[in-house]
Amino acid sequence: MKHLGTGIGWRPEIAAAVEGMPGIDWVEAVAENVCPGHLPESLVRLRERGVTVVPHGVSLGLGGADRPDEGKLADLAAAVEALGSPLVTEHIAFVRAGGALTASPRLEAGHLLPVPRTRDALDVLCENIRIAQDALPVPLAVENIAALISWPGEEMTEGQFLYDLADRTGVRLLIDVANLHTNHVNRGEDPAKALDELPVEAIAYVHVAGGFEREGVWHDSHAHAVPPAVLAILSDLSSRVRPPGVLLERDENFPAPAELERELTAIRETVEKASISVLPAASDPVVSAPVAADALASDPVVPAVSEAPEPTEVPDEAVASPAAERASGDALKASPSTDPARQRLALAQAALLSALVAGTPVPEGFDGTRLSVQARALAGKRADVVAKVAPELPEILAEAYRKAFVAYAHSHPMTGGYRRDALDFAEHLLLGGRLEDPDVRRRVSDWWLERSGPAPLSQHPAARLARATRRVLLRR
Repeated sequence: MKHLGTGIGWRPEIAAAVEGMPGIDWVEAVAENVCPGHLPESLVRLRERGVTVVPHGVSLGLGGADRPDEGKLADLAAAVEALGSPLVTEHIAFVRAGGALTASPRLEAGHLLPVPRTRDALDVLCENIRIAQDALPVPLAVENIAALISWPGEEMTEGQFLYDLADRTGVRLLIDVANLHTNHVNRGEDPAKALDELPVEAIAYVHVAGGFEREGVWHDSHAHAVPPAVLAILSDLSSRVRPPGVLLERDENFPAPAELERELTAIRETVEKASISVLPAASDPVVSAPVAADALASDPVVPAVSEAPEPTEVPDEAVASPAAERASGDALKASPSTDPARQRLALAQAALLSALVAGTPVPEGFDGTRLSVQARALAGKRADVVAKVAPELPEILAEAYRKAFVAYAHSHPMTGGYRRDALDFAEHLLLGGRLEDPDVRRRVSDWWLERSGPAPLSQHPAARLARATRRVLLRR
């Protein structure tokens, strides 16, 4: 695997700080925020300096029941080409449900939701990843996610699920140690056991991030300092294999650059100290093929803690080429159809997502209290993202914005993107007579009218008549 080194998540808010930080070997950029024809100047300058840029997708929904959207795959491939990236990453998650498979309205989560660790879900995920591998010009790595909730009737642990996934598809793994910590607090899962079971030789790189605990629930916020518990998991992982790259994630509540540099130093020191006995990569043997996942469950490859497992580096020779990875698609043609599994998974995911965003009954086997926590978190995230894509709304509504949006979100599922969500929220306020202040109502109305039609506004008589009609209706 290509050696990446130490990196940080590139965000526009800290672009200048990242450019000035010493020792930054690479950065990761959210793929959906990259326009191939108009790259941010900061990313262009970093690339010119030889800093690797890896696009990180968040909306593909590889763990969903539907096959990956061809348009989204094409956009991801275009981002890879524009950035000259050596690999691309996504998540083991579903982000939408409903639609043709369930004959129900399409629902968007606006967040990464966990995939059930079942054979059905694994079969669907493997096929979706093979489709993505065929469409992408570089190797794909997928990330384990954090979860507040657990699926009933799961058939595998996280480590076993990831092992089988990598073994069947050749996909690389992006291991988020902060997510392992989250699942330890929220789901009682042992991070060391997960590391025992997963194929460490498949790791492309590692994520490190902070969060916070509230009422016994850990929230993977990416807005707080990295806690010692997360660094301890990073140390455990690095004692088993020297990760090709480690990256600090921070999405909001950005501290001073000096604080980010201190966190990066702590990450470097943790990796170096844990992997001090690692031999140079050139001296490492090629990592052998993993044993069967069933054997892992009873006889982990990693020795017990008392036996001090010897860390190793992942050699370049162990990495399958893109062509070899895509060749796995040949096996797909001979495999049984995943359509029945997709149907079952679609119904289960639609029921869960509907309970979270539309207030329908909690599906059997789920913890209703945890689903309520997750539902509030989804509504809160929607409010935060809409405030970013439509900053005029919280400016106009002031302190009333968040309460009004969360109330709206609990009864109005998101069916499109966040910009559509912002327009729908404003329309909801206007048509429902929820804005008593005339000045606030006028400003929200003007905002909605300016953005709800084509841009620039059409001067065709029919369009002008439609705008006048809407204006009259909204101001009654």
